[in-house]
Amino acid sequence: MEAIARLSSLVFGVTMLLLSVAIAVETVVRKAFSISLGGVDELSGYAIAVGAPLAFAVALVERSHIRINLLYVRLGPRLRALADAAAALSLTAIAVFLAVFAWRTFAETRLYQSLAQTPWATPLVYPQALWLGTLGVFLLVALVLAWRVLARLLRRDWAGLEAVAGPGSVEEELRAELEDLKRR
Repeated sequence: MEAIARLSSLVFGVTMLLLSVAIAVETVVRKAFSISLGGVDELSGYAIAVGAPLAFAVALVERSHIRINLLYVRLGPRLRALADAAAALSLTAIAVFLAVFAWRTFAETRLYQSLAQTPWATPLVYPQALWLGTLGVFLLVALVLAWRVLARLLRRDWAGLEAVAGPGSVEEELRAELEDLKRR
């Protein structure tokens, strides 16, 4: 799972870096020469559509998705574990829904050979295939997490469930930051 998260982070980072360069070049060329390269906004939409599911997958693997701890920290171990299970399973349900929606959209696009309503008139099947693929990565990560959560839930392993699906403790976050600092 960590390898998937690392690769997803790398792909997301490179995509956003290239997008930033394209936007900067488009802005300079437009300001300096009153010429538009055209299509940078289209590429931006594709980059976000591909990058977002990768970021979702990384957040799940690294347990870094946002949580509201106002009540969570006041709950006992069992209730915290059940809240973690509910969160993980609901995220998996969302991943399934998004994958099904993307598949249906992709199938319809392929059937009608739809083109983007932009100057490039891109055949939408290509960016949607990438989108579907990255949603597949998110779905895979979510299904593995759900499997791990359900296994611990059935064994009533509250500590194990919190370790798999709960938010990292302050100590874990500090340790991760220090390790990252040491690597750099």
